[in-house]
Amino acid sequence: MLQTIKDAKLHKKVEVLQLRMEGYKYSEIETITKYSASRASALVCIYVHDGISYFETEHRVGGNRQNISFEEESAMLAKFKEAARAGQIVTVSDNKAVFKEYSGHESGSGTIYTVLKQHGWRKVMPHSKHPKKASDEAIAASKKPALESKK
Repeated sequence: MLQTIKDAKLHKKVEVLQLRMEGYKYSEIETITKYSASRASALVCIYVHDGISYFETEHRVGGNRQNISFEEESAMLAKFKEAARAGQIVTVSDNKAVFKEYSGHESGSGTIYTVLKQHGWRKVMPHSKHPKKASDEAIAASKKPALESKK
């Protein structure tokens, strides 16, 4: 059977079964096939319960883990795009609340950051100001005498 298999992953799994049937220990199978001893043992157990047909079919699931479609995300962000163009600060907590309305369930902040990144948004923050910083007029007034004394 090993000679007729074209899929490399299936070939490796069948090789584990063949080595075990030939009397190899799991530690020896581990060094030959690079499968861990516990994985090799699990493959043999699956073979005993379900037969070789189990390995010939694909059992992986998942793939698309989107909460809402890309178009719905764009529509959701359109409101915030207008606010951002007007110079308002757009926060993740605001996005999170609207995202909950669209998706119907609570999501983490990481999900929101991923959505923003997918749509080309980036984190832009205004410069921070010290609470006791002098006003612009006071700063300008303090610079004028220094300039006049140099002349």
